[in-house]
Amino acid sequence: MKSGILQVVGIGPGNYDMMTVQCVKALKDCDCIIGYDVYIDLVKEHFPDKEFKSTPMRKEEERCRLAVEEALSGKNVALICSGDAGVYGMSGLAFEIAAEYEASRPDEKIQISVIPGITAALSGSALLGAPLIHDFAVISLSDLMTPWEKIEKRLDLASKADFCVVLYNPMSHKRKDYLFKACQIMAKNISETTPCAYVKNIGRKGEEFKILTLKELSVSELDMFCTVFIGNSQTKIIEVNGQKQLVTPRGYVFERGEK
Repeated sequence: MKSGILQVVGIGPGNYDMMTVQCVKALKDCDCIIGYDVYIDLVKEHFPDKEFKSTPMRKEEERCRLAVEEALSGKNVALICSGDAGVYGMSGLAFEIAAEYEASRPDEKIQISVIPGITAALSGSALLGAPLIHDFAVISLSDLMTPWEKIEKRLDLASKADFCVVLYNPMSHKRKDYLFKACQIMAKNISETTPCAYVKNIGRKGEEFKILTLKELSVSELDMFCTVFIGNSQTKIIEVNGQKQLVTPRGYVFERGEK
């Protein structure tokens, strides 16, 4: 019976310092690293002795099949994803394809596991202060696999429920007005002065962030490398050591020092 090893690995933002110890170990121990070409470029210099294979954007199924086939050939394979492998990552598709292969080839088995990483909601939040201390929702504005009507409903209900909301894939060349539409939907339920923010190129060259209102956010020019944070009714801006921080209080009761 043939068997293979496949680990679906979340590499975080891509900065080596923000990869988990478990992630680094998996990449050091594997024979072959497979991923989207942009992510391969992020890790190549740290693991130069590995075999690398990549596919372009929107070739996710091809990438997962390649990873499964390489594992079944006897290699220890790492299929990498930015952020966390289970948050808009490849782990779900990898499991589905591995199960499909096993169903058609009962004499071939694959050991598949997931190595978690730091998703953009968390790495971006850390740059901004503490916007996600309380309940929050994560919504992707990409309608490649989710109908826009369903995305609209999620935006509406999340803002009605007073969740802090993190938006992934806020804008692209083909979806220039989606962030504006999202802000308009949420503005029906929350104030246009609600504190918001965006973070760009988290943990990479060109990292930047900005705190602004929902109204200002709605007309901002962003891209696919941005992650958007929309506060709830309790979110506020606090200044510490001259630096503005976005904070959503959890509700702790504490004694404040006298002025």
